[in-house]
Amino acid sequence: MTAAFNPFEKLKKSLARTKDNLVGKITQVVMRRKIDDDLLDELEEVLIEADVGVQATMRLIDAVKAKAKERRLTDGDEVIGLLKEEISEILSRDGHQDTIVSDAKPVIWLIVGVNGVGKTTTIGKMATRFSAEGKKVMIAACDTFRAAAIEQVGIWAERSGVEMIRSQHGADPASVAFDAASAARARGVDILLVDTAGRLHTKANLMEELKKIRRVVEKAAPGAPVYSKLIIDGTTGQNALSQVKVFTEAVGCDGLIVTKLDGTAKGGMMIAVAEELGVPVDFIGLGEGIDDLQPFDPAKFADALFAQ
Repeated sequence: MTAAFNPFEKLKKSLARTKDNLVGKITQVVMRRKIDDDLLDELEEVLIEADVGVQATMRLIDAVKAKAKERRLTDGDEVIGLLKEEISEILSRDGHQDTIVSDAKPVIWLIVGVNGVGKTTTIGKMATRFSAEGKKVMIAACDTFRAAAIEQVGIWAERSGVEMIRSQHGADPASVAFDAASAARARGVDILLVDTAGRLHTKANLMEELKKIRRVVEKAAPGAPVYSKLIIDGTTGQNALSQVKVFTEAVGCDGLIVTKLDGTAKGGMMIAVAEELGVPVDFIGLGEGIDDLQPFDPAKFADALFAQ
């Protein structure tokens, strides 16, 4: 008999490399020492090297100083608890529930991101999850530049029993999006997931294409809430910040889905993105399995990161 799936244990296991890179090194710095300027300088170095970003690092150091003074803490070991509190605070932003539940139908999620971040697989996993929650889901296959993407998303749609609107390879992505939004509106769909192309984020034409898709779905389903959800690869570290900025300028960014956190020591970038860009994280990807796409819970993330 197989053991029941435990999301928290999975999270802990997946964050092991980030934990070693961040909390492991912090522990080495603070063990059996007093809180002083030298300790804080070393702590700052560890945080920046662990992809936490300069802005979030400064906030964390300032918080440790202020709270240690306020609570009259002097032992270095006590710094770990203070960091956990502040990291949980940085990561706590309203996430995806606000963008799934709506009286207006359909809720439309434009799924954007560069190629290679796991966009199509993640859409399949989300379709399966939302469908299992009793929602009527539809997928729009708008990455028409890659024949493989249309086939891949078709396999996921079939597997999760959701309807898919597609066209042939090379078709106009915006026209597929328009047809899908019109169909979703006519058929009482709860959530429409729009797969988009993801060639390099340096290409202006990709951004123009995404803007056009956004315009046409708004036209096809007037009054329907449209959200841009950006998928980023957890292994990219600080590079994720520039991706978020570029996509936000083009189509906005209402939430992030961070994939491949199970294979990286750079999970600290989650803290950098939350602090510098203020974008909530909706889901995190912790592996290949359907259950490995988890709704993001900031408190649990911090617990898993700092778990003994």
